[in-house]
Amino acid sequence: MSPHARLRRQLVLGSSALLLAAPITAAQRALTPSQMLGPFYPVTPPLHRDNDLTQVEGRNGRAAGQIADLSGRVLDINGRPLAGLRVEIWQCDANGRYRHPRDRSDVDEDPNFQGFGHTITDAEGHYRFRTIRPVPYPGRTPHIHAAVFQEAERPFVTQIYVAGEPLNARDGLFMRVPEALRPLLLSDFVPAVDPVATLAAEFDFVLSPVLAGLFEAHAA
Repeated sequence: MSPHARLRRQLVLGSSALLLAAPITAAQRALTPSQMLGPFYPVTPPLHRDNDLTQVEGRNGRAAGQIADLSGRVLDINGRPLAGLRVEIWQCDANGRYRHPRDRSDVDEDPNFQGFGHTITDAEGHYRFRTIRPVPYPGRTPHIHAAVFQEAERPFVTQIYVAGEPLNARDGLFMRVPEALRPLLLSDFVPAVDPVATLAAEFDFVLSPVLAGLFEAHAA
C-alpha cells in the first residue's frame, strides 16, 4: 500500500491532551502538536512528486504568490536527527484553491502551482521545500499541511502556521491548541536572499515513538 493510501486511511487526532500527558525533562524538546488531516489531502498525488511546489512539469510558468523556501529538521524528543523519513506538504494556491475535487470554490486554480510535494530527510534530519507563503481561504487562517512518515503505518500530521498572522486568533483549529503549545506550530516567514524565493521559513518537527503508537491506536 502506498504512503498516500495509508495516510488516507488514518484518522489522526489532534489531541493536545496526549502531548501534555507525556512528561518532558529539561534535556528534552517539546513535542510538535499534531493536528487533523483535513479534507484536501490529494486523492491522486501528481506524478511529478518533488519538493518544488512552485513549478508544474510541462509548464514554463511559476506559481503566483510569494515564493518561500520552507526548511527545517525532523528530530526525536532528545534532539537526535531522524534520517530517511518521508516528509509531505500540501496547501492551497495563491487564489485560495486546493488541487482537489472536493474544493468547490469558484476561484480559478493556479495552473503553475503543484499543491503537493515530498522529500526525504538527510543524515542530519534536514528537509527543504520551495512553495509559497500560505494564504487564507474561507474559514481558515494561512497554513501548510504537513505529514511525516515515521514508520510504514504511522504518519504524523500537523499544520504549519504563519507567525504574527492576525487571522490565527480567529482560526478554530489553531485556537484549539493550548496556548502554551501554539508557538510550536508557528513559523516566521522572513525576507530571503535568493534568486527565486523572496521569503524563507524554518520549522522543526519533534516526534515521539510514544505518540506514533497512539496515532496507530486511533487509526480508522
